[in-house]
Amino acid sequence: MSDESTAVDYEQIDYEVSDSICTITLDRPDRLNAFTARMMLELLDAFDRIDADDEVRVVIVTGRGRAFCAGADLESGGDTFDATKRGKPEGAASSDDDMVGRRDGGGRVALRIFESTKPVIAAINGPAVGVGVTMTLPMDIRLASESARLGFVFARRGITMEATSSWFLPRLVGVSQAFEWVHTGRVFPAAEALAGGLVRSVHPDDELIDVARALATEIAENTSGVSVALNRQMMWRMLGADHPMEAHKIDSRAIRYMGSSPDVREGVEAFLEKRPPRFTMSPSTDLPDFYPWWDERPFE
Repeated sequence: MSDESTAVDYEQIDYEVSDSICTITLDRPDRLNAFTARMMLELLDAFDRIDADDEVRVVIVTGRGRAFCAGADLESGGDTFDATKRGKPEGAASSDDDMVGRRDGGGRVALRIFESTKPVIAAINGPAVGVGVTMTLPMDIRLASESARLGFVFARRGITMEATSSWFLPRLVGVSQAFEWVHTGRVFPAAEALAGGLVRSVHPDDELIDVARALATEIAENTSGVSVALNRQMMWRMLGADHPMEAHKIDSRAIRYMGSSPDVREGVEAFLEKRPPRFTMSPSTDLPDFYPWWDERPFE
């Protein structure tokens, strides 16, 4: 992997690529990285950039300062969630009429992460409530610091679940655990998130990013990017399948495609020669013709 580091200028997130790992840092520490429409646009752009960049193999998302993301920015008071009183954020296209009234901004981010061809690791370094926790649900692996506090606080604010969390949360932790956290709306510690299956592990605050980078490096150095991209979508899409035959159909197409690819030859030869693999296929150019195989419908 290259040890060169590159950065892209944003206003509310920090974007840096180093050693094939893109680290996105939510960057409004004075507001506990509270989510805004501007942050939404920047995250959407960042994940488009990531998918187009073959140097990026893995993504880490974390927060600046003592919080991961304190949820929606409540600076507008009681009108915060009233879509009829919000204008389009700076930078939004004039034709983007789903910005106002039609679509949930957190949901747009969650769906974009869901569509990613690169695996995404959440390094939850502090408080993560509301959209601050729901945006992590379509990420592949969640790690938390000991100081992290999480909460699905919607009912306590008089609103509902958002960011597609009603789909993701029960699939990740089971419907009973999801009901408890959502119905009470309480904020709970990282240890409870671990026990409930929401996070993979809990770490001292000063070790969290190192653990996340070690995990990201293991993926980046040892796996085929195309294999990972296909496996990622195969698992997500099969969560809604009504019979294992659906998995068999796409498994058969995918393994047939990869079975004659340069990456499978390299993977087998590297194993037999007891050396690290040097995979050459890229998700931006070498995904099979049948990808995406799912039926995508526009928002209505």
